[in-house]
Amino acid sequence: MDGVHDLGGMQGFGPVEREQNEPTFHAAWEAVVLAMQHAGRLGLLYNIDEFRHGIERMAPAHYLRATYYEKWLEGMTRVLLEKGVVGAEELTARQAFFEQKPDAPAAAALPGPRPARGASRAAALMDFIRETGATPRFAPGDPVRTRAMHPHGHTRLPRYARGKRGVIHCCHGIHVFPDTNAHGRGEQPQPLYSVRFDARELWGESAERNQAVHIDLWESYLLPGR
Repeated sequence: MDGVHDLGGMQGFGPVEREQNEPTFHAAWEAVVLAMQHAGRLGLLYNIDEFRHGIERMAPAHYLRATYYEKWLEGMTRVLLEKGVVGAEELTARQAFFEQKPDAPAAAALPGPRPARGASRAAALMDFIRETGATPRFAPGDPVRTRAMHPHGHTRLPRYARGKRGVIHCCHGIHVFPDTNAHGRGEQPQPLYSVRFDARELWGESAERNQAVHIDLWESYLLPGR
């Protein structure tokens, strides 16, 4: 979808400032959010594409102000509310609990015994390759052009790379298609390619000469380049 999250090549946001000796987490709650995200996915509460789409729907001004893990927390919250995993009243109660007891353990707001831990699904969930036997339409070296599209939902085709010409670098195999997987329409796996673009094809004369960008793109995003 088109939105403020799709910032590739946009100007006016200032320099990217790197923090020297940046720690893994800046506060304890960030580690909790990371654990929650993994627990939600491994518990089959949502998939990675639903999670990303949850972040994409943040209010633009809030998205630009938010830190990395604040975006994760908002994306998870939205998806879990939509799926009915947690109710609005329950969420408000838990938030009030931690406002009163900020140093309490993360699970302290859950009354009663903890649910039994299920079997690990990590290996299956981290593998997005689906060997369907489909034959890729394109081969390394083939010229391609990306579709000029503006979908309402989730997509992994960046706005700055739409309607652009590139060359197939390699095929990664058959992968789950995010555009359907994010919206409950099934995995619909298809070939995934690494496509090489000249930087000036993407950003015009303002881009540096002799620079290239490789983007992983699904087959339905691509058309023959000639």
